[in-house]
Amino acid sequence: MPWFALARIVVVGAVAYAAAALQPLPFGVVVNTAFAVVLAALVVLFETRLRETQVTRLLGALIGFIIGIAIARAIEAGFFWLNTANQIVEFFDSFLLIVLPYLGLMLGVKHGEWLEPARLISLFRAAGPERRYRILDTSVIIDGRIADVCDTGFMDGTIVIPQFVLKELQLVADSGDSLKRNRGRRGLDILQRIQKMSGVEVMISDVDFPDVREVDLKLIELARTLQGKIVTNDFNLNKVAQLRGVSVLNVNELANSLKPVVLPGEQMKVFILKEGKEYNQGVAYLDDGTMVVVDNARRMISKTIDIVVTSVLQTTAGKMIFGRYIDAGAAASVASPTQANGQAQAPAPVPAERAKPSSPAAHN
Repeated sequence: MPWFALARIVVVGAVAYAAAALQPLPFGVVVNTAFAVVLAALVVLFETRLRETQVTRLLGALIGFIIGIAIARAIEAGFFWLNTANQIVEFFDSFLLIVLPYLGLMLGVKHGEWLEPARLISLFRAAGPERRYRILDTSVIIDGRIADVCDTGFMDGTIVIPQFVLKELQLVADSGDSLKRNRGRRGLDILQRIQKMSGVEVMISDVDFPDVREVDLKLIELARTLQGKIVTNDFNLNKVAQLRGVSVLNVNELANSLKPVVLPGEQMKVFILKEGKEYNQGVAYLDDGTMVVVDNARRMISKTIDIVVTSVLQTTAGKMIFGRYIDAGAAASVASPTQANGQAQAPAPVPAERAKPSSPAAHN
């Protein structure tokens, strides 16, 4: 049994015993004990809600509450000359004593993040260029493309590699599965490559959050602490971080935005790799991995052909291009009926005998 569950049972039992012994209500031992158990249960419920709240917000609420009480007492002492026996003055004092601590409590909870160590240090730090942190997660390290992005100089700021991400990467590298083991070792090689790059500042962060178990949530909390951005290609982490107000740099979105723009009606040369799902379709791929579905190209597998783009489909997973292949034989077959129709429509020559006018003798 966890220690906190045992502590809750001890608290409920102690409150129930005190109520049974002292009997604050004049209704017997049973009623007092039940009343004490209900109060203790409410306290335990309040405690479970407090555990989910950040410590800085709790501290801010406490400080705001104390400041509110102090201001209320100061105002009351400033109006010492008023008649305290008057009901209006007494109500005004009670009103200040209730409202001001409440306002301090709510403001302290809302702005409690200013009590975080990073925020407090920034208040006394000399004004200068602010450091921008880019926090890498496990998926983007294993993916490897982040090393090329850093090498080109597009990744500004300090590259932060959390210690818990390194631990997770090491567990993957030591996995019994050969595929996972190779991916983990590849991620370690990528990190070593990034550290050796000139002009790229890399920082290993030892900041951890023992109360948070999931690595994704730890990344979000670290990004909040450092006021940085998470670099990832994990779709779920991207959505969760955005919902929690943390900025994300998604490598997949960057790759999709850098793909060449293709418009319907343009011609392009592709290599038909395999057969498509629909009838008489062929499938090709561009250099960046974009799939191209080509109609009338089933018999052109393993050949490079010219196609005409018909439409482009943009999805969250990437871009798909649809095109049509018109070979020379099909073009000739389309042109030959047109020529045949043109010859059929040409006027036939009139015979010479019919063109001559009939003589009057013939009529006679």
